[in-house]
Amino acid sequence: MATRFGNLWATLVYRVSVLRSADVLIEDFLARHLHGNPKYQNAKRLNRHEFQIYSQNGEDGIIQEIFRRIGSTNKIFVEFGVGNGLENNTVALLLHGWSGAWIDGDTSQVGKIRRNLGKAIGAGKLTVKNGFVSAENIERHFRDLNVPAEPDFLSIDIDGNDYWVWQAIKSYKPRVVVLEYNAHFGPSLAWVQKYNPAHRWKGTNYFGVSLKALEMLGQKKGYKLVACNFVGNNAFFVRDDLVGDHFLTPSSAETHFEPARYYLYRRNGLPREFGEYEIVK
Repeated sequence: MATRFGNLWATLVYRVSVLRSADVLIEDFLARHLHGNPKYQNAKRLNRHEFQIYSQNGEDGIIQEIFRRIGSTNKIFVEFGVGNGLENNTVALLLHGWSGAWIDGDTSQVGKIRRNLGKAIGAGKLTVKNGFVSAENIERHFRDLNVPAEPDFLSIDIDGNDYWVWQAIKSYKPRVVVLEYNAHFGPSLAWVQKYNPAHRWKGTNYFGVSLKALEMLGQKKGYKLVACNFVGNNAFFVRDDLVGDHFLTPSSAETHFEPARYYLYRRNGLPREFGEYEIVK
């Protein structure tokens, strides 16, 4: 028994040491290639503002900086593809007094959201809808959720039909939109997977849309590409009438593209939980 306990303890210590070593390596990589890289020192580039509260990577910081530059209006968000509610692009906005709606097609995840964020739901700050999103039904979802014509923020992450769903949103003009892009296709190839409302991601590199295709769609819809996160999976767009001189130009995929650095993904700090907070004034 003692020997087996000793082996288990040694295994645990080894795994912890490996995780800590990985964290040290990631911190060193970020210091050298992000914070210490002259490319990211331009005051109009958003990457140096990245930080993680509840987002998957540095999206929380980029979102906060975008709204610091352009201001907010109704502080309403919409996001679909939200997981269990503790790792997405909008949960941190609840801490800043925002409200909004989430849509997710996974019944078990929606159940976790109701448990994890029950207080926010009960207080009327968050509305959650269980349903699959498609190009055909997205605006019906918005109507059911009473989304205003110009919410401040929209986040789309459905691992496939992101391009087609954004294209189908015509009656709503969010001020800021973030979408997942497929970095495997580089900055210049305008590639999008064929529309398939029954698509489910299989964990391969066949998913979604390239950054160039999103840039082109954004131009048609009246949006400028203003940033991609350093990990290389999310692209940020601001509506043309709000861009001003706030962001790095030209607003092209070639300017803002970040390659896939999925190996940098990690959840910083302690396990995540959402509870009641007070804003100190």
